[in-house]
Amino acid sequence: MRLFLKLLAAVLLLAAAAAAAGWWWAGQPLRLAAPRVEMSVPPGASPRVAAQQAVAGGVRTQAEGLHLFFRVALWQAARQGQRQSIKPGDYAVTQGMTPRDLLAKLVRGDRILLGVTFVEGWTFRQIRAALAKAEHLRPDTASMTPEAIMAALGKPGLHPEGRFFPDTYHYAKNTSDLAVLRQSMQLMERRLQAAWDARAPGVPLKSADEALILASIVEKETGLAADRAQVAGVFTNRLKIGMRLQTDPTVIYGLGEAFDGNLRRRDLQTDTPYNTYTRAGLPPTPIAMPGSAALMAAVQPADTPALYFVARGDGSSQFSRSLDEHNRAVNQYQRNAK
Repeated sequence: MRLFLKLLAAVLLLAAAAAAAGWWWAGQPLRLAAPRVEMSVPPGASPRVAAQQAVAGGVRTQAEGLHLFFRVALWQAARQGQRQSIKPGDYAVTQGMTPRDLLAKLVRGDRILLGVTFVEGWTFRQIRAALAKAEHLRPDTASMTPEAIMAALGKPGLHPEGRFFPDTYHYAKNTSDLAVLRQSMQLMERRLQAAWDARAPGVPLKSADEALILASIVEKETGLAADRAQVAGVFTNRLKIGMRLQTDPTVIYGLGEAFDGNLRRRDLQTDTPYNTYTRAGLPPTPIAMPGSAALMAAVQPADTPALYFVARGDGSSQFSRSLDEHNRAVNQYQRNAK
């Protein structure tokens, strides 16, 4: 009996020593094949498979030891009422990370994220081009028409132009480009509604959609951020008195791919739904993707008497109350005449 107790004590001491060694090891930096290595965890992977994938990716340790740590740590968490699991995806393991850090990352699902940026003033065509070039983004919409894309996003019949918010969107490898579009569309819906809720009294806009259309024009017409509210004020004044907006960007948008970079007099005289020289009011849809500043300018325009503006050539605009004043500004800034 005495021998048995001595053996039991020895076994317990060995177990305690092993546990202590394991705990110490779990807090030591992992050796890596490079300062940063990547590993891929497939869906439904067990702790053993995750450990094997880590070693295959460049973590220089014994896969079985890492697997044992993963299992014990997950078991201990479960005993404390924390049901944790290793999430699938692609992960970066960087210099200085410990086994404990690695497991925490796998449990959080802290995957490698890539990004694609949509720029203020872009058209839907430019958005699609950016998605097509984005790394490791699944091109589910590549063969879809704009109408089919909007239907897949739950907005059948809605024109896609201007319906996406300019921002940088992050995604995990092999994410569908449709998921990025959905995120961007939902963000635009929130930003547009917030702007519409903050609209100034007396703004001559009937709906948030009209605010989006006007904001897209302001976005394309503004070279200097400080001029946005003034530009919006000019268009607001024109809408109030029934004066045509006469804005080149809408005409250019109406020309589509036929526009060669040179806007001609005949283009201004050719009637299309987007020609604001031949038609009164707003065009039927947005012409580009406005940012937050343009959205707010559209609903909170500057209180200005101006009805005209012309580019000065340095990004800013010269605003005028009358046509005579405007013509003088055109001569000065556009025709280089005094």
